[in-house]
Amino acid sequence: MNLSFLFLWLSIPVVLAYFFGLYLLGSLGQVVGYYLRRASRVRKELLLARVKSEQRAYAATHSKGALTNGDDDWEEVEGYAAGTAANGAKGREDWKGIMGFFHPFCNAGGGGERVLWAAIRANQKRWPDAVCVVYTGDHDVDKAAILKRVANRFNIHLHPPTVHFLYLSTRRYVLSSTWPHFTLLGQSLGSLILAYDAFSLLVPDIFIDTMGYAFALALSTFLFPAVPTSAYVHYPTISTDMLASLSSDGQGVNAGAGVGWKGFAKRHYWSLFARLYCLVGSTIDVVMTNSTWTQSHIRSLWAPRRARRLRSIKASETDIDVVFPPVAVEELTDGIDVSPESESKRGPTILYIAQFRPEKNHTLIIEAFAKLVAKHNAFPSFPNTPPKLVLVGSVRDSDDATRVYNLRLLAHERKIKEKIEFVCDASWPQILDWLQRASVGVNGMWNEHFGIGVVEYQAAGLISVVNDSGGPKLDIVVDIDGEPTGFHASTVEEYASAFAQALSLSPAETSAMRLRARKSALRFTDRIFAEKWIGNMERLVQLQERRARKS
Repeated sequence: MNLSFLFLWLSIPVVLAYFFGLYLLGSLGQVVGYYLRRASRVRKELLLARVKSEQRAYAATHSKGALTNGDDDWEEVEGYAAGTAANGAKGREDWKGIMGFFHPFCNAGGGGERVLWAAIRANQKRWPDAVCVVYTGDHDVDKAAILKRVANRFNIHLHPPTVHFLYLSTRRYVLSSTWPHFTLLGQSLGSLILAYDAFSLLVPDIFIDTMGYAFALALSTFLFPAVPTSAYVHYPTISTDMLASLSSDGQGVNAGAGVGWKGFAKRHYWSLFARLYCLVGSTIDVVMTNSTWTQSHIRSLWAPRRARRLRSIKASETDIDVVFPPVAVEELTDGIDVSPESESKRGPTILYIAQFRPEKNHTLIIEAFAKLVAKHNAFPSFPNTPPKLVLVGSVRDSDDATRVYNLRLLAHERKIKEKIEFVCDASWPQILDWLQRASVGVNGMWNEHFGIGVVEYQAAGLISVVNDSGGPKLDIVVDIDGEPTGFHASTVEEYASAFAQALSLSPAETSAMRLRARKSALRFTDRIFAEKWIGNMERLVQLQERRARKS
């Protein structure tokens, strides 16, 4: 009893010191945040004055005024042009705050950037007087060039006066090349430097990360507790699947990397980083993910701590929301006919659209195709035409070029080089042409977080054969009206069998599956993305107003 009593008394000062240290740390963060906010006050006033000036100039030269947009049909979407909330209630169309979007590579032109610009367009429709600021490291392009590329690349037309760009000078700290060792931790710490750079330029009213820098959001909460934060997560920085892949029988690019003493160290390093990732994720107010697979992993990592921190919000199904990324579905459905008549344009072609990166697993697809042609020279629907594999993808650097060369060698070794066509750096018209001519679309990546290319297959009417994992399995190639829209596979044998099944369907079965696939793709349109996005932004605006009143 005496020892227990002594231990109790000794532990009291330790506990008090711990909580006092946390209090001091929090106070220090708020002091630094106060000075950052004060230092950026003049820039904020200049920005708002510039917005007003550009609004007047724009209104004078455009008959529709502030809400002019290249997509006039968007004016009919309930809740955006009219300023009403997604549930029909009167919205706060007079909210005039600043939304900061943390997207250091905003001019990259990929799927992540499409999410960014579609999100800003939805915000502009919903809150026409709010200002959207993008923190970017793309110093080589100005605002006009960025918005022109957005319009040409994605057919998204933004309202120029209320979107502005602040240029970061420390983007190099989030490049993988800067951190050849301990890359995950290095890039995450680098994002703290980059976020501090952003806040030294301007402290927004709402801070949104659309690239996956959770540590940047944690820093925002540490410095500015009154500023609501939101994350749109394309894929978790670390996941339980990544840890499992280190085993000798694992899958993916890190398969077998957990063997030996280096593997032992790597496994523990990743486990410790996962704990840190859980901690920073718990600080974020509103979390969205791009797929059910991503949601499942983020929920397993972040939800327990978030439930303890946000006591008013239970770790429920709606706390971490799935918001599917917008895909150019309408463009494909309008431009590509799917009917019995269009079948005459299609051949026994298997199409794989993917960058030539290791994780895309082109080798698996070539091996499966080799097994297919070894057993089948032709199919009943295409009696005079042998099957063909077309690999379409971009070549970013010399490593990609070497990878393409090795894939060509593999095709030569399997004696199928005449039946495989490589299309590198294809233009959009070329891709559209192949989507009209192919019958089957394939995806070979293990645990792909979503799969925009698979949605494009479906919109074009292709029968998809996808990896039995990740977003393609859980969200995209699913049954519609109780009937399949494609096939799932994991091994070489399963892929070869799925190719044969897809090409052996009767004309009636083929037509029906193509139409179901197209119907499935309609779940991923720009309009549906905007509705879900605005629903989550409403929560942030309400949170910002409530915290502003308290402060």
